[in-house]
Amino acid sequence: MIPLRSTERAYSAATVTASLIAVNTIIFLYEVMLPPSELNHLVREFGIVPDRLWLASIFTSMFLHGGWLHLIGNMLFLWVFGRNIEDLIGGAKYLFFYLLCGVLAAVVHIIFNPYSRVPTIGASGAIAGVMGAYLVKFPRARIITLVPIFFFVTTMELPAAFLLLWWFAIQFFNGFGSLGENDFSGGGTAFFAHIGGFVAGMLLIRFFPPRQRFRSWYVED
Repeated sequence: MIPLRSTERAYSAATVTASLIAVNTIIFLYEVMLPPSELNHLVREFGIVPDRLWLASIFTSMFLHGGWLHLIGNMLFLWVFGRNIEDLIGGAKYLFFYLLCGVLAAVVHIIFNPYSRVPTIGASGAIAGVMGAYLVKFPRARIITLVPIFFFVTTMELPAAFLLLWWFAIQFFNGFGSLGENDFSGGGTAFFAHIGGFVAGMLLIRFFPPRQRFRSWYVED
């Protein structure tokens, strides 16, 4: 299931969300222009490698992506769920919240994969934090979602709580199901970064009170 749009109203321009999408896209276009050897070096240097951790990579890894589908998928989720969270708490606090969730997601990934030599890149940990916050703040929102049904694809309006909990369940079972794997050199999805980011977002959003302007609009509605 692929979320396309939230029916929840936003009252201000999503400047920070749009800027994050733009920055990630520009950096990815730079990646695309690099020769394979230089790209591999970039990913090794600026991605998270738990076995030889460089602390700055916890931040830099958030802005690298492994392919067009990786980038487009992450940016779509960020746009669908990020706009309302930014609108709720304000741009500056939202940016801090996003980066903090990304850091905590990386920490959880490192804890569960301490000897991994595989570089981990992508914004999905931070975006998972935004999704966790969305579950707490907008559980009754409706999400226009692309849904495959047998050999057909259609759109459905699904409750945000259902869609987000379904996504989290997939990350949770895949993450803990992978604990028995002993391959520290192969690639894969950083499920524990998703789990850590999502839970961090659910917990941390409680320390980011809604803007007064938003609160007055919300009551009037």
